[in-house]
Amino acid sequence: QVQLVESGGGAVQAGGSLRLSCAASGRTINSSAMGWFRQAPGKEREFVAAINWSGGSTLYADSVKGRFTISRDNAKNTVYLQMNSLKPEDTAVYYCAMPRGLFMGVLRGIYQYDYWGQGTQVTVSS
Repeated sequence: QVQLVESGGGAVQAGGSLRLSCAASGRTINSSAMGWFRQAPGKEREFVAAINWSGGSTLYADSVKGRFTISRDNAKNTVYLQMNSLKPEDTAVYYCAMPRGLFMGVLRGIYQYDYWGQGTQVTVSS
């Protein structure tokens, strides 16, 4: 049984930083693309960032490019999202996701992911 557990969320002021972690269990992430999504109140879940199996290829939403960095530590079976220069519009529940299949590239489509964590709340105040 695959489980993804996010942590590291919290409340920060605009301009601050947070580092989210996503720890996987029940399956190794070594050969898997991974992604981060977020959902603000009243809005649909949206793509934030994705990383390929090796960490050599990443993809970001335009709204976070240059401020967020996705990375992975396959030895720890963990994916990270470093968030800098946070803005109030970054306020959302952040979700980690993993596809069931083995994909070599990066995936940005929400329907390409099968396993989801429970989410961690990020609140940015102005």
